[in-house]
Amino acid sequence: MTSAPMPAAAAPPPIQLPSKSRDTFRLVLTTAFVVLLGWSAISVELKWSRLLEAPADMYRLAKVMFGDMAWDQLSSLIGLMWDSIAMAWMGTLIAAIFAVPLSFLAAENLVGRPIAWVTRQVFNVLRAVPEVILALLFIPVFGLSPMAGVLAIGVGSIGSLGKLFYEIIENIKAGPIEATDAVGANALQRLRWGVLPQVAPELTSFLLYRFEINIRASSVLGIVGAGGIGGALADAIRFKEFGLAGLALIVVIVGTIAVDTVSGAIRRRIVAGPKQRSMMNDTDEPVDDPLSTVSPAARALAEEPGR
Repeated sequence: MTSAPMPAAAAPPPIQLPSKSRDTFRLVLTTAFVVLLGWSAISVELKWSRLLEAPADMYRLAKVMFGDMAWDQLSSLIGLMWDSIAMAWMGTLIAAIFAVPLSFLAAENLVGRPIAWVTRQVFNVLRAVPEVILALLFIPVFGLSPMAGVLAIGVGSIGSLGKLFYEIIENIKAGPIEATDAVGANALQRLRWGVLPQVAPELTSFLLYRFEINIRASSVLGIVGAGGIGGALADAIRFKEFGLAGLALIVVIVGTIAVDTVSGAIRRRIVAGPKQRSMMNDTDEPVDDPLSTVSPAARALAEEPGR
């Protein structure tokens, strides 16, 4: 007697993968971006046909500007370029004098949120006003002189430098600050030994970087009568002295590149820091430093006169 065949095992149901959820935020953001792009293109009345004619026009303009330059005005243009560099440097230093102490008041890890919020709004207000507008406000007071440009650059740079500075301060390590608190440091010693050694290289680096930006700003401010080479360039174009305008443009480019190169090398050297040298005795053998295991902040306070 033969046994009945076993029924075949039922196939497992197919696995249903969950449907991918729709990223509503990304869809809304993309739609808003496309709408804003189209609205902007319509608002500014872009004439795309002019792009085909622009290369020929630019060639003709470059030909008249650089074909017969006024080399006899080179020395005076170099002097005006130096005025622009001096304006940028003085304005940057003025901005640093105010931005450095205010940046400590804008760092939440040092003063708390309420004081930091108020200080940051001051930076926002100063950063919202362009240097050209500030120059127009200072010209009626100081006249058509470089002083108006220096103050416009200085006031305009406080907001930008302050924002960069307090972001650097908020990213410092807490260890050195805790070390200064452990040895009984007061508020000023806490800043001097716990905060400044950590942020000084980066603050100096950003200060030099802002100086590079301010050189370009000083050239623009000359157009509105705030001194510097920008005024000579604007006058040359206005009176169609294209040879003089071409030479002034070359002086601006060469001067800006030279300053950027030098300040860039200085910034890289500051960020890299000094080369570490071990302590050597007379036999050129390293010796033990009794304070080598102490934190830099505590070591500096221990070596401070009067302690």
